[in-house]
Amino acid sequence: MAIACIQHAAGPPFLLNVAGPDMLSVRNVCEQFGALMSRTPKFVGTESPTALLNNGQMGHRLYGYPRVSVETLIRWTADWISSGGASLGKPTHFETRDGRF
Repeated sequence: MAIACIQHAAGPPFLLNVAGPDMLSVRNVCEQFGALMSRTPKFVGTESPTALLNNGQMGHRLYGYPRVSVETLIRWTADWISSGGASLGKPTHFETRDGRF
């Protein structure tokens, strides 16, 4: 989707959220990874009562829905990690709520 947006390059910039159609809970996704990797995730703190969400509807209208499901991406990622696939070792910043990543 990001590469396809090159045709919309303009000044002022064309803004587009590149986000999937599903609302995902970080806790739920971590629990899915834990189950696939035979590990128990450890959580620190509690979720906030509000959530920061992306709206990818315009991208879906322009370029269609993702062809790979979230469940498949989670399985692929768990397999990659479990088999020793490379990682950049960067923090996720899932806890960040000020927009500065």
